Amino acid sequence: MRGRMTRRHFMAASTFGVAAFGISGAAWRSALAETPSDTLVQAALIDDIISLDPAEIFEFSGAEYGSQVYDGLISYDTTDVSKILPELAESWTISDDGKTYTFKIRSGVTFHSGNPLSAQDAVYSLQRAVALNLSPGFILTQFGFTTENMADTIKAPDDSTVVLTTDQAYAPTFVLYCLTAGVGNIVDSKLVKEHEVDGDWGHEWLKTAEAGSGPFTMVAWKPNESVSYARYDGYWDGPAGFARVITRHVPE
Repeated sequence: MRGRMTRRHFMAASTFGVAAFGISGAAWRSALAETPSDTLVQAALIDDIISLDPAEIFEFSGAEYGSQVYDGLISYDTTDVSKILPELAESWTISDDGKTYTFKIRSGVTFHSGNPLSAQDAVYSLQRAVALNLSPGFILTQFGFTTENMADTIKAPDDSTVVLTTDQAYAPTFVLYCLTAGVGNIVDSKLVKEHEVDGDWGHEWLKTAEAGSGPFTMVAWKPNESVSYARYDGYWDGPAGFARVITRHVPE
């Protein structure tokens, strides 16, 4: 599921500006002395990140990355996981037969590229995850979504509405919680399509790039070394508390 606790941690401004895990003594004091107050520096094990593509991310550190850079249709309250929260979808309804989920997309949201976010981006993102069917793809395909039927089961009747139709009735909370997973993150379809090669849904490009609308942009990823973020001041839910975040890989 999505790393909401991590996002809250990133977005809460710190009086120190540095969070050091496993850093002691002189290194801690040096970090405090050298790091601006609006910058968060973390030490963590991040060598499990193998891709930055939401359709492929299926490891802990990657999920943390995804929750900073992307938004999904919905989220959940980390202090009370029984509560499903709106995110890019400001509201939703479920049909009487329990098979059709209709989401109303929040207006005025823009991606980091400046492109406006619409229901078509959500449809593209979910269809993309189904079509690629990488490691986390089963989280969506278990509800009957396939490459063959996704045009009919994942669609946008207008710019602000997303309609998902499952193959049978499931417990609504099960479906909704699965949609909070990183594979349900919404990508900038216009930007990703510009980088599609031979029908790969932009996968090769997005493995090392980003196309999100989250509170942070990805500045740089150095595998087995670091991930750097910058605050996205145009974020729909208000700017994050930190201007910059750096997560450094520290094995011990």
